[in-house]
Amino acid sequence: MRKFSREIKKVVIKVGSSSITHDNGKINLQKIDELCFEIANLKNRGYDVVLVSSGAIAAGRAKLNLRERPKETSDKQAAAAVGQVALTNIYDRSLVSYGYNSAQVLLTRTIEKDDEMRINAKNTFEKLLAMNVIPIINENDTISTYEIKFGDNDTLSAVIARMIEADLLIMLTDIEGLYTDDPRKNPEAKIIHEVEKIEDVQGMAKETDSNLGTGGMYTKIKAAKLAIEKDIEVVIGSGEQMKIIRDIVKGEEIGTYFKC
Repeated sequence: MRKFSREIKKVVIKVGSSSITHDNGKINLQKIDELCFEIANLKNRGYDVVLVSSGAIAAGRAKLNLRERPKETSDKQAAAAVGQVALTNIYDRSLVSYGYNSAQVLLTRTIEKDDEMRINAKNTFEKLLAMNVIPIINENDTISTYEIKFGDNDTLSAVIARMIEADLLIMLTDIEGLYTDDPRKNPEAKIIHEVEKIEDVQGMAKETDSNLGTGGMYTKIKAAKLAIEKDIEVVIGSGEQMKIIRDIVKGEEIGTYFKC
């Protein structure tokens, strides 16, 4: 079993679009319900939970019956505006069925630099958690531009974890964790279960034109570094089965664990 360096009481969970959508790009209702079940069960056990979720553009694309994912920034923003409503409703219906209310919070990178905005956001999160509400956070794609993109919400999840002084950041993705090489290209690649020093793996994740690095880990390693700087535990794992959330919190040796 994995032994965390601190008692886990407050958890930030980040899910990417691939973890909550079908291969055709439409929202996977079963996966979202399983995710909400795991979040509600953590709440029942006494944990505070904040969810950072991608998927607004995918949800908007499905609702607007768009054949392809939008390419132009304005088209993406329009799809996100429609998709946020649909995605939030899906999350809320599921969480309510498990006895919890949700709150939608849309943020931009300005929150990193504007002290007043950061304090206001922090106060809002504290009040929502005190009211036993589950905040669901996404970048405000409707007003964000390329220059201020967080990076598929990975960086955003770390910023939120720092802001609310979380104990654990879980980032769910489409592979099992950090590998020695891209497992989709190199069959000899091996998963790294534990990272003692993040400096040892930073060089493994090189930015590419698609903003993906080794196994899609470029932005996730950057996010992990931000969290570790504030002594926040980090685990990267596969979002294929949402049961992984309870297993990670229990300390099972799943995915890649970044030690503080």
